[in-house]
Parts: sequence; structure tokens; C-alpha cells
Amino acid sequence: MSQSPPPAPSDLVEEHRFPCDQCGSDMQFDPEVGMLVCQHCGNSEQVSGAGPWEGGVKELDFRAAIDNLLPLQELEETRVTSCPNCAAQVAFDPATHATECPFCATPIVADTGTNRHIKPRGVLPFVLNETQARAAMTNWLGALWFAPNGLTEYARKGRKMQGIYVPYWTYDAETTSGYSGERGTIYYETRTVMRDGKRTTQQVQKIRWSPARGRVARFFDDVLVLASTSLPKRFTDALQPWDLSALEPYQPEFLAGFRAEAYTVELDTGFAEARGIMDRQIKRDVKFDIGGDRQRIHRVDTDVSAVTFKHILLPVWLAAYKYRGTTYRFVVNGQSGRVQGERPWSASKIAFAVLLSLIVAAGVGYVYATNQ
Repeated sequence: MSQSPPPAPSDLVEEHRFPCDQCGSDMQFDPEVGMLVCQHCGNSEQVSGAGPWEGGVKELDFRAAIDNLLPLQELEETRVTSCPNCAAQVAFDPATHATECPFCATPIVADTGTNRHIKPRGVLPFVLNETQARAAMTNWLGALWFAPNGLTEYARKGRKMQGIYVPYWTYDAETTSGYSGERGTIYYETRTVMRDGKRTTQQVQKIRWSPARGRVARFFDDVLVLASTSLPKRFTDALQPWDLSALEPYQPEFLAGFRAEAYTVELDTGFAEARGIMDRQIKRDVKFDIGGDRQRIHRVDTDVSAVTFKHILLPVWLAAYKYRGTTYRFVVNGQSGRVQGERPWSASKIAFAVLLSLIVAAGVGYVYATNQ
């Protein structure tokens, strides 16, 4: 069982506001130029610490985190509110008091509570702006022939999409696995059989099994696990792949103008999922090592060591629309533009398609009957 991190001093509470040094308005991160931009006067500034990063984003020791031994500078507190409908925990800026949940469109009131957690180590900045993300979403909807036309038009003209940084864990680990199993070699036997009253020969496939033992090793780098339960996993899995080589060291400037979801999947729970991903790859490695035409695996014993992790934030554009009493959610990968969401169905289009198929079938039947 994971334990809560040790109490953190109040000065870990951070407010991510970046006033323009020319007019005093709040600046926001603009994905199109990759800089902080003032929406009021157009002034722009570089993100501090952004740019080429030698050595990548620093990993943290997994065991130290589980044993509550992380340094206090690796922890932070953010002001969050929990949605009563989908339980999403979303961070808000201090001026926000009432809004809609970006994940399910439920009206919520921002509370004054704080959430203490492991600070993000890396962030993948938004590449697509809201206009580009909306275009990707409406194009995706437009390609769904059975989607209601009204929903596509509603999404095209509806309120702005929400830019959300979604939390993920990544895990690195060294593994060595000893195994035992069997290697199967295919061979053929010739048999004589009776077919249509005549004797004939045929080749029958057989497998010769022989014992196999061995050891495989693999280093796992950045095994990615979603650290949130707010969105269906089938949506977020379908947004992959992510180019994690573009990760930047965490800077709060990247979050200016966006929201960030707090993780709700604890570190050790995420690692259990990561182990499942690792084990599936190790099984493939074992089969390759056994060789032959077929493989049987009887036992795999894996030693896992040097486990490290990162808490990272990945960019997602999110839309939640209530259309004719039904909530539809759509997500867009803020880096690649890949779209996923609830597939909407138009009853009238389906009925028309069924009627059209019946008419075509009847027409084909009539032509066939008159030609007999």
C-alpha cells in the first residue's frame, strides 16, 4: 500500500500567474509560437528554462517515493476541485470560482482545498492551438457518416475546447528473467487415406517438442501509464503514440492559460500496470529466445531492479458537449492531432440506410425474377 507523502510546508502552494511586464495582463502559453503571449497587448516572452535539454528529464527513485523519502522540493500543493460526477481533480487558478468540469460538462464550484502530490518532472507542451484541435475534431466527426449532422455543426460552432494537461507516470527498470519451456519443431508424416473410394497420400503436420531453458534481459525505458481515471482508458490509449523525446523539464509557464489534472492513480498502482506491460514484452522476448516453430512457456521468474519514475503532463484538448440530452466527449492529442471520443449515432441516418438497402435488395430481386 502506498502512503501519503509527508506534510509539506505551506510555501509549496504555487500560483501560476505570469503578468505581462508591459501592461500587467496575464500572459498565456501560445502553442503556435511556443512562447508566453499577452492576449491584451501582444507582448511575448520566452519560457524560462525551455529549449535544448541535455540529459533529458531527471528520473526519481521509485523505492524512495514509496517509502516517503523524497525531498520536499519534489512535492507541491495545488488548488483543486473534485467533480461530483466523474471525480476528476482539476487545478484552477485563484480567480476561478465556478465553472464546468472539462471532462463531463457537469457544473462545479471550485473549492479552496489543496492537493499535495509529487511534483511533475516533465511536460510535453501543446503543439496544436484550440483552432487546430477543433478542426481535427470536426473533421473526425464529419468522417463518421452515421453521426448526427446537428452534433457536428454544434461542435464546430460550440464553446471553446479545454486545454488540459493530463497526468501520466513513466517507469524505467532493469529486468532479468529466467525461464523454462519447450521448443516445437514442425515436421510432416506421410499417411495413406481413402478418399472417394481411392487410396491417396497426404502430409500430416506434427510438432516435436524439446525442453528449453534460458535467460533474457531487457531495460525498460519510459513505460507510460495513465495516472487519471477521469477519461475512459480506451480514449487515452487511442491517442498514442506520444513523442516523449520532446518532453521539457517542468516549468509552470507551460501551464499558463491551461488547466492541469491532478493524478488519482497512485505511484505503486501505476507500477502494477507497468509491470503488466513489461511482462507481456518479456513473454515475447522469451518466445523469441526459445526459437523453433512453436513455443511453450512453463515458468518465467523476473528480477526487477533500478526502478525509477517520472510524473509527467501530456497535452489534451477536450470537448464535452450535451446534445439532445446526451453528453459526448471528444479528446484530441495536443501534440499530434489524433482524435478519439464517443461515437455518436444518428437514428434517422441509420433508418435511411436500412430503408435504402431494402429498396436496393428489392430492386435486385425484381430484376432477377423478370429475367428468369
